[in-house]
Amino acid sequence: MSDTAPVDPPATVKCLVWDLDNTLWRGTLLEDEDVVLPDAVREVIVGLDARGILQSVCSRNSHDHAWARLRALGVADYFVVPEIGWGRKSDAVRRITEQLDFAPATIAFIDDQPAERAEVAHHLPEVRCYPAEDAVKLLGLPEFSPRSVTVDSRQRRTMYQAGFRRTDEQARHTGSHEDFLRSLEMVMSIGRATDDELTRVEELTLRTSQMNATGVHYPDEALRALLAHPGHEVLVTTLEDRFGPHGAVGVVLLEKHARAWHLRLLATSCRVVAFGVGTILLNWLADQAARAGVHLLADFRATGRNRMMEIAYRFAGLDDRPCDCRGGVSGGPGGSGGSGEDVQLLHLVAGRRDAPTTVRLIAPDLTDPAPAGAGLPDRARRPGPVG
Repeated sequence: MSDTAPVDPPATVKCLVWDLDNTLWRGTLLEDEDVVLPDAVREVIVGLDARGILQSVCSRNSHDHAWARLRALGVADYFVVPEIGWGRKSDAVRRITEQLDFAPATIAFIDDQPAERAEVAHHLPEVRCYPAEDAVKLLGLPEFSPRSVTVDSRQRRTMYQAGFRRTDEQARHTGSHEDFLRSLEMVMSIGRATDDELTRVEELTLRTSQMNATGVHYPDEALRALLAHPGHEVLVTTLEDRFGPHGAVGVVLLEKHARAWHLRLLATSCRVVAFGVGTILLNWLADQAARAGVHLLADFRATGRNRMMEIAYRFAGLDDRPCDCRGGVSGGPGGSGGSGEDVQLLHLVAGRRDAPTTVRLIAPDLTDPAPAGAGLPDRARRPGPVG
């Protein structure tokens, strides 16, 4: 037996911040207009983007001049929240971190100048710094190699860029919030998860805390057990609007009993709280239960972070009232998701609900005994929106 303790893999980088002169391109832009982007660096830019790792720019240059050159080189669209100017690079990296709302430990910075790397490391010690000569090695490093790459992660940059445009539009909007939501022309799709979507579902249960009704993480093997088990629904929700995709924004784990449907987990992305996704999902589930002639039961476990989800459940009409339909409802396959001593089993006598007015909803009929995992036919024919 080894005396050496196993080394945990480094945390995955979520955003790489590039210096430009003699790092991303060869040459100094102020001295030579014809700076060159090496093919090997271009491959790294494209490769990181495909893995869902965001990229930004931090450079001492004229913004318009440098951005025009990035456009001419065909790579400007790969970079979000660029910081091109004349201040300290640590300040610029900090602003990038804050605009993306990322922890500094998930940010990496690459620059050819040791003094610049040292300045960033001094003021932002959690940011990982790399010399320019390491650029071509990044795709082979574990911190730039996510455990899994989902449909959502491959389009993460597009999703963030759409989010920035959406935020700018909202700042200019002068009407009510509901009018703004209607102006987005949102389409929300709920579908039975297919086998290749399980990683997206697992990721949502892992990352969502404020809008997770139980705080339970369902690993891949537990989700596969649910997919294979009769009477269970594993549903994934995506959202898109006229600005672009929001990604996979919600997951529902539902167990069907003769007298009641048991909502074992509802989790939605915190990014879409303002769009009412959780409320829309709960209303849709209540309407489906009413159509099936059953009550709706829902697990809730307070985690200290999910107070908003408890409010959403109570506002939807779920309460603690006793009912005979509770009998026989318990945890199913997967182990970690069942009702336990610290889990409240909330109850609703389901009634029909109106369709949402701020979003076009595409959803399956849960009263149809289609097998879980079959997917929604019209969703399967088109690429799903992109978290």
